[in-house]
Amino acid sequence: MKESLRILHLEDSAADASLVEGMLMAGKLGCMMTVTKSKRDFEAALENGKFDLIMSDYSLPGFDGLSALQLAHKKYPEVPFIFVSGTIGEERAVETLKQGATDYITKDRLTRLVPAIQRAMIDAGAARKRQQAEDQIREQAALLDKAQDAICQNDMDQNILYWNKSAERLYGWSAKEALGKNANELLFQDDLSSPVAALKSLIRNGEWQGELHQVTKDEKKIIVESRWTLMRDQRGEPKSILVINTDITEKKQIEAQLLRTQRMESIGALAGGIAHDLNNALTPILMAANFIKDELVTEESKKLLSIMQSSARRSVDMVKQILSFARGVGGEHTVLQIRNVIGEIVRLAEDTFPRSIQIQSKVALGLYPVKANATQIHQVLLNLCVNARDAMPSGGILSIEATNVILDEKNIRGQQQAPGPYVLLTVTDTGHGMSPQVAERIFEPFFTTKEIGKGTGLGLFTVMGIVKTHGGFVEVSSKEGKGTMFKIHLPATNRAETHRNEGGPPQMPMGQGELILLVDDEIAILEVTKLLLESFNYKVITAKDGAEAVSLYQKHKPDIKVVITDMMMPIMNGPETIHALRHINPDIKIIGVSGLGSESVLTKAGQQNVQAFLKKPFPTEDLLAVLHYLLVTETGAVSQRVMLTAHTVEG
Repeated sequence: MKESLRILHLEDSAADASLVEGMLMAGKLGCMMTVTKSKRDFEAALENGKFDLIMSDYSLPGFDGLSALQLAHKKYPEVPFIFVSGTIGEERAVETLKQGATDYITKDRLTRLVPAIQRAMIDAGAARKRQQAEDQIREQAALLDKAQDAICQNDMDQNILYWNKSAERLYGWSAKEALGKNANELLFQDDLSSPVAALKSLIRNGEWQGELHQVTKDEKKIIVESRWTLMRDQRGEPKSILVINTDITEKKQIEAQLLRTQRMESIGALAGGIAHDLNNALTPILMAANFIKDELVTEESKKLLSIMQSSARRSVDMVKQILSFARGVGGEHTVLQIRNVIGEIVRLAEDTFPRSIQIQSKVALGLYPVKANATQIHQVLLNLCVNARDAMPSGGILSIEATNVILDEKNIRGQQQAPGPYVLLTVTDTGHGMSPQVAERIFEPFFTTKEIGKGTGLGLFTVMGIVKTHGGFVEVSSKEGKGTMFKIHLPATNRAETHRNEGGPPQMPMGQGELILLVDDEIAILEVTKLLLESFNYKVITAKDGAEAVSLYQKHKPDIKVVITDMMMPIMNGPETIHALRHINPDIKIIGVSGLGSESVLTKAGQQNVQAFLKKPFPTEDLLAVLHYLLVTETGAVSQRVMLTAHTVEG
């Protein structure tokens, strides 16, 4: 208690006021008294002064103690108020306490005044401390509400005791909805192994930190970085758990996508190596089939040979598709016929999708060409087809259609594209469909309805991005239980499509006894190609690597007319071999071949002035045609038809 109390005393009797002051002095209660006699003086004192205690008579001329109590509480609600009166009765005294008075003292018992004041000041001090503590708690709660992390407090049975604003934002439940609920039932699905294990570790160590998979009010799956702290009572017994959760869902999705991208890069590199080896293995099969075709006599043997050739060519197509998908999005936009892409996608789906899914395709005659990147359009159709497959676990119909459409201002409304001719790609399934709420979000990055590990939520986001970069737009319609339809609009181009020569079986010209140097590390390819060329009246010498080829060329330089070399070999690879041969003879005619046929190989071959480039496995007629034109033309230029065949190595 203060050494000197500031006391305001409302008393109209000067004698009684002196008596009260003397009683306080006798009780050794240091104080500074301000005595007022009227309502006006009392109000002025309240307005101008600050007091630790207020005392008042009950009955005053033109004024009363209850009115004074109301004025005092309005100005200083925390200051104790004691009635000191000679006329107050028991009933009135009780009423004053109900109205908020701290105590009442009758003037005939003033000996109770000092103890009453002391008790009132102690109680007031305790009340102030409680108020300060409550204010501090409110301030802390306000700070917790401003925190970005979801903060909650649970009892030892995981019943929620506190739930801040960020928890409301993250999970969707308001504090009113969450308080009293069990956190395990509210935030976790059937598997409670993670929170149970976390609780055991918390009790053992006093704290726990880790990742938890939780659900929100709208059943959205999220991942949080969770930090738990064990709170104890005064006896050291566990009483509650402070939980701080940070939403790391997007971070984990980005990490998963990064890992997926890295895996795809590894798969792409692996696919390139496998494709090279497969093409090397398929090359002698296809060349030998052409070589022995005329040697067969029976129709049965010819039919078997035809089946073998068809299977080998199908394997070649599958290798092309694997390479196309593994390399991902990239490359320039060229004039493209969508029907070719649809054909490849249909073949891929027929080979890999469950037999319970019926695949239908319909491409309009005279389909407009589009300026597009074939790999990207592959990816668009593949993503849509895979989604359609996943939407039909019990089977159904997958339909791919392409047709020409002319869009006017009315049709194009709501889109940024210009009216005009478009190619409309429609992918339809008879699967489970989507709700309107899901359909609104399918193009958002990382949004997926698939289980963890079965989808990244980037497939349709990628589709939308690719279509927009092609100047097109996407429309989707779906009904639950009725299936889904995607419409891809791609602007048509007025540039004519380049066709290969399809005017019947190609001519296979004979050689004139020219000497050919054949270089390849694959023995089977060397032997079959040598036999083939010799059957068409060429002379052939072979080398198993670049170093042997350079040595042979130096010995037979005047006689060798053309060098056919693989681009990927041990000891000395194709580019190094070509460089060494050009050093010996700058005018040497060279045909490059590769089982990979990548853009980098083509570029490098062009930089080294290779007259032609063939991708394994190449048709026999292409090799013979290239040789013929290199040998019969003075410039060594290859005809438009042959160069088109040689350079369009990947479809």
